[in-house]
Amino acid sequence: MVRNIYLSVDPAQRGWAADTANYSAPVELGTPMRSLAVGRVVASKAEGFIAGDFVYGFMGWQDYALAKPSQILSRIREPAAPLSAYAGILGINGITAWLALKTLGRPARGETILVSTAAGAVGSIVGQLAKIAGCRTIGLTSSEGKVHRCLEGFGYDVVLNYKEANLREALARAAAAAVDIYFDNVGGAILDLAIRLMATAGRIIQCGTASISDWSAAPQGLRNEREILTRRLICSGFVVFDHVGKFDEVQKELVSLIDAGMLAYDEDISHGIDTAPNALQLVYSGANTGKKLVMVG
Repeated sequence: MVRNIYLSVDPAQRGWAADTANYSAPVELGTPMRSLAVGRVVASKAEGFIAGDFVYGFMGWQDYALAKPSQILSRIREPAAPLSAYAGILGINGITAWLALKTLGRPARGETILVSTAAGAVGSIVGQLAKIAGCRTIGLTSSEGKVHRCLEGFGYDVVLNYKEANLREALARAAAAAVDIYFDNVGGAILDLAIRLMATAGRIIQCGTASISDWSAAPQGLRNEREILTRRLICSGFVVFDHVGKFDEVQKELVSLIDAGMLAYDEDISHGIDTAPNALQLVYSGANTGKKLVMVG
């Protein structure tokens, strides 16, 4: 039995709730909303877990969860950071940024990377890790305030508000020669723009499709097959739950960077389980200012 403390709010939850093709079964009506959470073990009959342990895993939007060991992604015996961090930068957001960038993006010094949702819980970490790797970083975000945060807090070289009227021209100027890596969290029209700025042998990491509200009928846009062919692009999808065995290792790497002052992160925490549904709406509207969490413990 786990007493939840922080509930995670993630764009993927819209896909989990939808009755459409996905990498997991849709959440059934009448059951708790599927969610990652950080909580404390109250009592346990499971080997390896004792009362007092902190854990991170699929505990749902609820105060208490009866969890099987298979639902737990991390056991946090001695927290090396604030507990909230284990639902964000030390949870799937930071781990996604680390693994997807390093295994699929393979950044090299001097390359240019473009990141959508650059101020988000994943994009903000991707930009910083790319800078550490010696890349020139370009970010896309949704407001002037977030542009400033990306520049001053997360160290991006160039940041654009994707809502500006002449995004195509602004993005072409920012890209200069070409984009070597595109870390895409949104898909849709911005992907259509970005793919036409990719360098030969560029890498596209498809980490999210937040701009697409409904997949029940496939959306139609510019066709990209020719761009993939002529630019010899590598396009790879990334789902972090394929890599659970690497979570502990990556957490240690991220903690060391945080302790060294090389990684900054923002959190946006609301209080009370009744705020959870609106919290997901805030994430999709871009109104959150950091990793969105709901504190219930």
